[in-house]
Order: sequence, then structure tokens, then C-alpha cells
Amino acid sequence: MFDTSSTTSAWAAQWKMRLIRVFGVIYFSAVCAAQITEDVPPVPSLQLQSSWLEVYPSEKATFRCEINNPSEWNFIWLRDKRQIPDSDPNVSLSADGSVLTITATNLAQSGSYTCKGKHKTKGTTTVESDPRQLSVSQPPPNPTLKRLTQWLDVFEDEIVAFGCEFGNPDWTLTWYKNQKELKVDPFISLDEEGTLLNITSASKAHEGEYACKAQLDSRSVSSGFSNTATVTIYDNIPKPTLRRAPGFDPMFVGETVNFTCSVDVSSGWVYEFQKGEKILPATGKIHSFQLALSDQGKYMCSATRGKDTSTEDSEEMQLNVLEIPVPSLKKEPSWLDVFPEESVQLSCGMDSGSGWTYTWTRDGQKVGPGGVVSFDQSGSTLSIKSATSANKGLYKCKGELKERSVSSIYNTGLSLTVYAEKPRVTLIQEPDYRVMFPGESVTYSCHLNVSSGWEYLWYKDGKELSVSDKKYSVTSVSTTNAGSYSCKAKRGTHQVFLTDQSNVKQLQIQGNRPKPLMTQQPNANNVYVGESVSFKCKVEGSTGWRYLWYKDGAQLSTVGDTLTFTTSFLNKGTYKCSAIRDKTNYPTEHSDTRTLMVSEIPVPSSKKEPSWLDVFPEESVQLSCGMDSGSGWTYTWTRDGQKVGPGGVVSFDQSGSTLSIKSATSANKGLYKCKGELKDRSVSSIYNSGLTLTVYAEKPRVSLIQEPDYRVMFPGESVTYSCHINVSSGWEYLWYKDGKDLSVSDKEYSVTSVSTTNAGSYSCKAKRGTHQVFFTDQSNVKQLQIQGTRPKPLMTQQPNVNNVYVGESVSFKCKVEGSTGWRYLWYKDGAQLSTVGDTLTFTASFSNKGIYKCSAIRDKTNYPTEHSDTRTLMVSEIPVPSLEKVSSWLDVFPEESVKLSCGMNNSSGWTYTWTRDGQKVGPGGVVSFDQSGSTLSIKSATHAHKGLYKCKGELKERSVSSIYNTGLSLTVYAEKPRITLTQEPDYTMYPGERVTYSCHINVSSGWKYLLYKDGKELTKSKKFLFNATKNGSYSCKAQRGTEQVFSTDQSNVKQLQIQERPLASITLLTGWSEVFSAVSLELKCVVEEDNEKWNYTWFKEGQRIENSVSKQHSVTPDNDPDQSHYICQGIRNVRPFYSRKSEQFITKNLLLKRRLLLSISGLIFFGIIAVLIGCIACRVFRKPADDDEGPEEADLFLSMAQQKGAGVPCPLVEFITDSTLNSPSKEGEGNGMICSETEPLPITAQEDQAGTAEGADTAETNGGLVSFKQ
Repeated sequence: MFDTSSTTSAWAAQWKMRLIRVFGVIYFSAVCAAQITEDVPPVPSLQLQSSWLEVYPSEKATFRCEINNPSEWNFIWLRDKRQIPDSDPNVSLSADGSVLTITATNLAQSGSYTCKGKHKTKGTTTVESDPRQLSVSQPPPNPTLKRLTQWLDVFEDEIVAFGCEFGNPDWTLTWYKNQKELKVDPFISLDEEGTLLNITSASKAHEGEYACKAQLDSRSVSSGFSNTATVTIYDNIPKPTLRRAPGFDPMFVGETVNFTCSVDVSSGWVYEFQKGEKILPATGKIHSFQLALSDQGKYMCSATRGKDTSTEDSEEMQLNVLEIPVPSLKKEPSWLDVFPEESVQLSCGMDSGSGWTYTWTRDGQKVGPGGVVSFDQSGSTLSIKSATSANKGLYKCKGELKERSVSSIYNTGLSLTVYAEKPRVTLIQEPDYRVMFPGESVTYSCHLNVSSGWEYLWYKDGKELSVSDKKYSVTSVSTTNAGSYSCKAKRGTHQVFLTDQSNVKQLQIQGNRPKPLMTQQPNANNVYVGESVSFKCKVEGSTGWRYLWYKDGAQLSTVGDTLTFTTSFLNKGTYKCSAIRDKTNYPTEHSDTRTLMVSEIPVPSSKKEPSWLDVFPEESVQLSCGMDSGSGWTYTWTRDGQKVGPGGVVSFDQSGSTLSIKSATSANKGLYKCKGELKDRSVSSIYNSGLTLTVYAEKPRVSLIQEPDYRVMFPGESVTYSCHINVSSGWEYLWYKDGKDLSVSDKEYSVTSVSTTNAGSYSCKAKRGTHQVFFTDQSNVKQLQIQGTRPKPLMTQQPNVNNVYVGESVSFKCKVEGSTGWRYLWYKDGAQLSTVGDTLTFTASFSNKGIYKCSAIRDKTNYPTEHSDTRTLMVSEIPVPSLEKVSSWLDVFPEESVKLSCGMNNSSGWTYTWTRDGQKVGPGGVVSFDQSGSTLSIKSATHAHKGLYKCKGELKERSVSSIYNTGLSLTVYAEKPRITLTQEPDYTMYPGERVTYSCHINVSSGWKYLLYKDGKELTKSKKFLFNATKNGSYSCKAQRGTEQVFSTDQSNVKQLQIQERPLASITLLTGWSEVFSAVSLELKCVVEEDNEKWNYTWFKEGQRIENSVSKQHSVTPDNDPDQSHYICQGIRNVRPFYSRKSEQFITKNLLLKRRLLLSISGLIFFGIIAVLIGCIACRVFRKPADDDEGPEEADLFLSMAQQKGAGVPCPLVEFITDSTLNSPSKEGEGNGMICSETEPLPITAQEDQAGTAEGADTAETNGGLVSFKQ
């Protein structure tokens, strides 16, 4: 059976579940809508912290990027959507990266700047902030400087004015002189805007280069300098200069003259002219007039400028005026009868003056240039280059001044005659010999019998001679006079006229006085009785001679060129000849003489070559046979009566006069004889007495000796080597140095002044013979060493010091190294001492003070050395050492180090001994010394180290000891010094306020200070000034010393307390009840926890809002169409002077969101009502079922108590507060309440917070949905 109640119950249950599902969908949709933006990253806000978004180069622009919980984010900066690199040198970031500072340098830095954040742990990235457009402007243009007065070079008390144009009234103009800002004085004035500069009475102090510059009042931006104008101030008014044009002196009647008056300094002058005392009519700077004789006189001028400036008169200028002169006419050359092709010059000229041009006529007809006629530039000279009969006539001229209207009358003129042909020239020579000899005389004559004014040109071999006479004579000819002679005649200067060449005369000159050639037949000096002899005399190459003969100096009677006779003893004698010239009686030299010998047939003589007849094996020998006079003989030889012929080592020359043995042996010894016969003549002699030849068995030995026998010698010494051989004779010697031949052949080889080039090994050999030389073997070798320079002795001293002390033993030793044979000389202060030997010893006293040196002389050669280097010996008393402190102070503190220094002035080698208060001080504990004991070091001073310290010195390795000095007193304080730190001002600071810390210590000196913050070194300075930012504890201490630093204890500690500035916050005053009616938002700025009266500053998008200082600020679509970010800050006149800025409040779509949330809340509310009505209807109309007592259904909704206990968030509140814009405050999160609309909503996050409640009932239910079971 169908169960109606069951069906109804099932139907009701189905509807109930459907309603539950609908409500769940609505409920969870609202919750999701409210929470969907929970994890969306916040939107960063970009604020401008500097003053302008339009900047000039070198200005800075600063942006701040703000994000909730900034410490969790890294900041990324972008320009025109591109990330700005950290390496950009013109960009700097704050420590956390939230502040970007841009230093403007170029236009490329302009652009749209944004920022975004990247979460440090989650890695999520925000969207970019709203952009800020930064514009980098071009540098401002330079202003323009204009001169308002007529001139810049002025005189004292004149006025100067300038104007400066820039074109922008927001800029301030500043004036400069010589690039320094202009200082205003009583004579300098500026207009109210500074654009006009007036110098009312100029003086030398106002001279200089003026310029102006523009500067923006509100910013440190300025333009460059304007163009400059240089003002020159003259002390004295200049004197004008008078000039005349043309400047001719004199000038002539009818000419025009211009006088110009000028002042070279400045401009704007008015000029006045006067002649003598008469003022001339005003004509400006130039006065012009036509001349008459009455215009001659003195002229001057003056100048004025303005009302009060006048110059003195110029210098006077004399003007001379004359009548036009008549030119004079001159001829050149001085004759007026000329020949064809001869040149003529006629000159026309004024007796005075210049600049004239001239006009010519011939026989009344004007003569112009053309053909052979030409003129110079001015026409003053008429030139006829090559005259013809057409050029003869009467010539006249007149003068005209160039560029001047001046012309003279014609003069009386000159008449010119022209011959028909050239004249002929004849050359005559006397005497007319073709060949002449030195010492003879000759004369040439040049003949020309027409006209006058001739000069003569003489030519030799075509070259002109420096002779102009009609005759050319050579009184004593020489070879230089030989040649071909001719002549010409000339006349004229500018254009010379020459005749044709004369006939040519050829002159030959033999080089010397002629010497006749005398020849003889037969051509022999020695003839024998009965022979026929003939002599002939002749002078070659010339004629006109007669000959003379001489015998034994006496003239013979024979004439003619030949002398002949048959010889007898009477014809024996000396013959010669000579000749004499017939026209000039010029004698020749005598011919060469011929001595004629007449004798009987001679017996030949034998000679040995070489000059010895005892020879050695292999030595060569020559024997010669010859007549004492005569030639042409041939010879025959015998040895020991046997005829000797050529063969083996024996040979003869062509005539047999020389017998040669090439390499002698014992077989060649014996008696050699010879006889002679005349060639081509029947003459033969008898044998002579002969020569005996001896041959030795072996070669001789050679010995070399050196004197003096020094192994080492010096430049300038002399040495002699002797080469000895004790057998035979005729020896020559060969000398060798280092194996090379020396060009010496004497028995001895001497070097009078040796040098380094003479060093080496010497040896010798002996030789003899000429054609075939015989050599001995080499001698013994002698080695010679030459030192390069004159030796210089080495003088040493013991002790080796310049300064010795009284009583010390001093010893000098002199030695010439590497050689022997010396004796030594000693000198003191230039005087030689009597001490001899190589050592000088004495005990030092003040008398031994001086300059010492030594020298040496060679015992055999007396060769002196140079003087040794001098040693200046100073003798003094033992000095007292000086004691100095190395540390800068002698008052020290416990544990501080001390150094004292003991030393001799200008002395070394000392060791030192120390005492303190008379007790010897040695190393140990904290006391130490350096190696010489000159420095005493106390590493860590105590009270036991105070006292009087003294020291004395001792010389190392010498028995010298000084006395103790006066000493230094060391003070050691009982304890370390105290140091004090002060703070100014000494109260709690706010961030950014200035605070100064100073460190003080009042004992001793030389302190350096260290300042610490929180135990870490902050700075090395006695005083430190900074802006307070963080709390910290400050202290200081002092130090001094370098090698070992002494430090005081730490000073007292100063605690720097930084109190946070109060925070400003923005509250939204517009309530929920005004959501649908309001068109603006009211914002309120409040400074937390401070009841003092504040003024307020509001910022929109980082830019200060002008004229907005009240606590409240209205945001409307008109003043904020883009719905911006807002910040506020409190300011006042007492500390703190300003508060921290509030967090940003974003107004974007706030009213729209609130309206949307209220609409959703209304839909939810009416949905709940509909569900409740449906549930009630189901209850009313549902029939009870049998199982009504079944188990109770589970609650579909949580009660308020359950919600509170479970901590479930209120979805409506979360949606209303819009977590993407304004994060809820801690207080809001704690109570989850929607506040009454009568209370303002606190804004505590970076984004907007807008959640409010409509009434107290909502607050009681925690803003949530309530279960039906309440």
C-alpha cells in the first residue's frame, strides 16, 4: 500500500537537502570571494623623496619603494621596463635596496621608473609599482650680455652700461668681473631685476672682463657664463694723430691734399682742423682742398667725444707748396756720335722731387717705345738699344707727376748723330817672335782711329784680361803669358758698344830660360889618345840665335854650332856652349858641361860585396871587377890561376863585371883575379892583383841584453836593448817585438819614453848582405811589462781613520804595487819630510795635524811616480757623547716604552756605557741595548727606571774612552693616565639629530685618540660628530708611540639612547552608512601617543601636497582621478620636530568595493530568510511520521558559540577589509569584529583597510551566520 506520510517525509527531506546545498553554495561562494586574494603579493608603492621629477645635470633624484614587511623583500628597480644594473656609476641604492638615488648626467637617464619586490624566501614577485616619470633636462642656456653704451674702451669718469638677457623670470641674474662675483661700489648700480648694470663714473678699478650668469632660486642650478665684454679704462686722454695724403713733400700748385685726424684709442670722436692759429671749416675726420702757394704752412687737429671729453692738439705738420719745375736732359754715354748697333741713353729728370713720368719728342715728333727704342718705367730714360741712321735727330722731354695732375713744359733738347758702319781694330806685336822665353819683353798695340770715348778689351786665349789701355805690355814674359792675343774697343756703360775682334797674335813661351843641347861623338867621358871627338850646340824650337864655345871656362874663338878635334892629352878638359838672341840680346843658359878625359888604357880593380871576405855556410858573396873610369868594358875571371865560368852556385852579370856565389861552401874559397876589354873598341887591360875568399864551418850566435833590467816599467822611463855578435863584421840587426819586425837596424834599440804600446817580448837577429841576405838564428827573449799610467803609490794609515786623538800611535806606509827599485819621499802640508823609507810613524799630537802624502823615484832611471792620494789627519781631544731622547717625551707611564740615544757627532765606531744615578746600567729584564750600546731601550717602564741617565763612548779596537755626559732625567708616573669621554648634547636623541663625542686627557703629550662604539673601533679622532641613528655605548682611549704603542685604559662609557619618533597614521573617516551617498573620502592624520599640538604635511605619490597642513584631507574624483597613494607626517617647533611618516593609504576602488560587499551581504541575508521560510513551511505542512522520535539531525550551521570556540574567521569581515589592499591590523585579527559605523576605521597596514560593521548586533554575532537552533 502506498504510504503518503512516507512520501511526504521523503519529499521534505529532499527539499531540505536541496536548500542545504543551495545555502552551502551561497555561503562558500561568499567565503571564497572574501579569501581569494589572501595569498596575492602586495603592490609596491613608489614615492619621490627628492623635490623634483624634472632635474638638470648633476642634480639628484631619489625614489623610495615601499612594501609591507619590507625586510622580507628584495627590491628590483626598472627604467622603461628594463632593470637598472647595479654597476651603473650614476645610480646608488640604500643598504636594503629600497631607496634609489640617481645622479643626473645625461638625457638617457630620463624615463619611466618603477619598482617591484621579490620575496626572499618564497621567491614570489610583486607587480610593478605605479610609474614615476623622471625627466633630465638639457643644461640651462647661457644668458646674453649686451653693451648699452657706445664703447667699451673708455676714459675715467665716463659711463659704461650692460644688459643681461636670459628670458626666464624664475632665474636670478648675477654679475661677474674677471670670473669673480661683482662687488657693488658707489659708482656701480643694478636695476631691481639685476638685468641692467651701470657704471656711472668709470675708474681704473672698473677695468676687466664682465659677464653674467643665471641661477634658479629654489635649486642649486646655474647656467654657464654669458659672452664676455672687456672694459678698458684709460688713465689719460690720448693725443690725436694727424696724417696727410698724399704724403709728398713738396707738393705743387693745383694738387689736392687730404689731412686725416685720428685717435687710435676708443671711438666716437669729433675732429677739428686748424692752420697756424686759424680754425678751418669742419669737414669730419678728413679735411681736403686744392693747393695754392698760399696754402703752405703748419697744420694740426684735435678731437672731442661727448660733452666733457677733449684731446689736446696733435703734433704740427708742415705742408710745402712749389711751382712745377722744368726737367733737365742728359746724355749717356758722353758722346752723341754713335755707330750702328751702338746703344744710347738719354735721361730726363727734375732737379728735386720724385714720382715724375716723362714724355719725349725727336725733331718735334713724339717718340714712343718700339723697335730699338725703349723707356724705363717712369719714362725718365730713353734707351736706343741698337742705333741706326733713323734714330738721329733733336731729342726733347717734359715731366708729369704720377697720379697727380702736374705737367711741365719741354726742355731745349740734345742732337744725336749715327755713323754708317762699325769701326775696324788692328793688333800689332813688337818684337814679332813666335816663341819667347822667360825674361824677354813684348808689347801689343790696339789701333782705332775714329770717334772718342774708347776703352780697350784685351783677350788671351779668348779670355778677357783686366787691361783697358790702348797698349798691353809684358816687360818680363813667363809661361803664364803664352797664348793667343787679340783686342776689341768698347764704349758706353748701361749698354756697352763693342767693335769686332782684332786680328790674333800667337805667343809661345818656353817654361825656362833656354838651355842649348850639346852632343858629343863618341859619347864617352873618357877617351884615349888619338881618338876623334866632335861637339854640336843647338837651341831647340826657336830661331835667331848665335852660338859661343867654352873649354875649362874660357871662350873659344870657334863660331857656329859645331866644334871638332883629334884627342891628345891637351884636349883633356870641360866643354860647354851658349847662345844669344839677335833682337833682344836675350842669353840662354850654358849647356850641360862635358868633361873629356884622355888617358892610357887602365887596369881593372876588384871589389868585394859585401865588404867582408870571411863568410859562413849558405852565405852569398859578390865580387866585382871594374875600371875606375869609363864604361862599356867586359870582364874575364880566374880563381887560383884557373879561369872561372858560370855553373853551380857561381854566376856572372851580362858584362862579367860581377861574380856571384849564391850559397858559399869551402869549395869556393881561393884567390880571384880579373881583366877588362872595351866593347866595340880594340882596348884590353892586364889582370889585376885579385882578392882571397875565406868560408867558415858554421853560423854565429847572437845575445840580447836589456838595460836597466826592470821587468815592469812605466810611461816616460827609458830602456835600451843591445844585440851582441862577436865574429866577423858588416852586421845589420833585426829587432822583433811580440814576433813582429821593428823598423830598426842598429845594434842597440832604445825607447827614450816608454808607453803601453812598448810592452811585449823583445828579441833580435843579425843579418848582412844585400842581394842575398844572410841571417843568424834568433837571440834570447826579453819580456817588458808597461803599466798603463804613471804609477801612484798606495799610502795606508793605521789606524785607518781621518780623526785621531792625542796620544794615539799613527803609522803611514807607502808602496808602489807590482814593481821594484823605488825609494820613497814623504810630505806634510806640501812640504817634504826628512823621513826616508816606506814607513812614517809618530805619536799623535796637535802638531801632527795636517795633510799627508808620499811619492817614489826609480833608483836607476830617476823616474818619479805621482803623489799618492792625500790623507787629512785630524787630531783632536776625545769628544763627549751627546744624549738624546728617541721617544718624544721623558715623562712616561707604567708599561710605556722609552728609548734614549747616545752618540758622537760626526763620528762612528764607538761603543757606549750607561749609568743611572751613577750606577752602571746593563741589559736585563725590560732594559736592552743595540749592538754598539748607543740606544738604551726600556720595554715596559716602572717606577724603578726613573733617574738621571748618562753615557760615555769608547772606540772599538782603540784605547780611546770619553768622559760621561751631563745626562737626561727620566720621570715615571705611578699609574696610567685617566681619560674622560663627554657627549654633547647629553640627552636622549631622536634619529637624525646631531651628537658630538669628545675625548680628554690632561697629562703629558703626544696622544692619539680612538673612539669605540659597542666595543668596536669607530674612528681615530679626538672629537666625532655624527647624526644619531641607533642606540649604542661609546667609549674612547688614547695611545702614543710608534714602534711600541702605549695605550691608556678605556674611558668612561656614554650610552646613546635613541628614542623612536612618534608614528603618524591615516584614518578613514568616511563611514559605511555613507557608502552609497558619498562622492569623496575623508582622511585623517593622527600622531600616535603624543598629545602635543602638531601641524601636518600630506604627500600624494611621494609629492608634497601644497597648502595642505590640516589634520584632515579630502580625496575626490576631481583632485585624484587616478586614485593614488597617500602619506602624512606631523611637524612642529619643539623636539621631536617631525614624526615618522605614516604608511601608505591606497584609495583605489575603495567605495566601489564597499558597495559590492554590502550588496553581497544583502543577498546572503535575504537568501537566509528564504531558507528559513522554506524550512518553516516544510515543518508546518509535513505530516508527522512514525519515526519522529528518531535520532536528531546533525546541525547544518555552527552556532555563534561554536564559531567563537573554533576560531572560524568571519568571511564578510575578511572581504570587507580587502586583504589585497589593506592587511588587517593585529587588533582586528584578534577580535574579528566589524566596528560600528560611528567609529573611524583604523588603517594599520600598507594597503587600505576598509572593513566596518553596520551595528552592534553584528558585533555580537561575530559577523557570522547563526544556526537555526539558537
